[in-house]
Amino acid sequence: MILRYAITDPAYYGSDPSTLKSTVEHTLSNLKVDLICLRDKKTTEYKVLAEAFMGLKPIFPKTLFFLHGDIDAAVELGADGIHLPSGMFEQIGRSCDAGLKVIVSTHSFEEIKRAEGEGAYGVTYGPIFETPGKGPPKGLEKLKEIRGKISLNIFALGGIVSDEQIEAVERAGTDGFASIRYFVER
Repeated sequence: MILRYAITDPAYYGSDPSTLKSTVEHTLSNLKVDLICLRDKKTTEYKVLAEAFMGLKPIFPKTLFFLHGDIDAAVELGADGIHLPSGMFEQIGRSCDAGLKVIVSTHSFEEIKRAEGEGAYGVTYGPIFETPGKGPPKGLEKLKEIRGKISLNIFALGGIVSDEQIEAVERAGTDGFASIRYFVER
């Protein structure tokens, strides 16, 4: 069975600490989630949200908790890992040295190879399926092709909203899938 990676978005989880915490707790209580990332690019109070988010970690010890882009907060708050945007490749080594599992957003084979060479735990790659505002999908064939050329974890991302799509990316050889909407539209 592939890994299930939930990514938060303020459109669904809110940017208020209590709303975020309640929504994440509901998601983790009702769905199988192996990894979850706090991603909120709009808030000016990311650390406050991260504290609320990380407050759920003891309640869900089997789920890995990742913060998005803030390495210092991830270390300070005891996150399992960090999800780095594609513009932060130079921070992979620092993040690994801090004891964090590192997942990097990627959109090409070259970016995946770079993340692998820098020691990342995994990458998100996509969009695999049609996703509003994300450009043309990479597709399942490209995912299969890349899977055979790398050794780190690859999480299919983009437009994954149904069990049929999850089965398709699993057949393509991915280690997991990452999604925002799949985990909130249930």
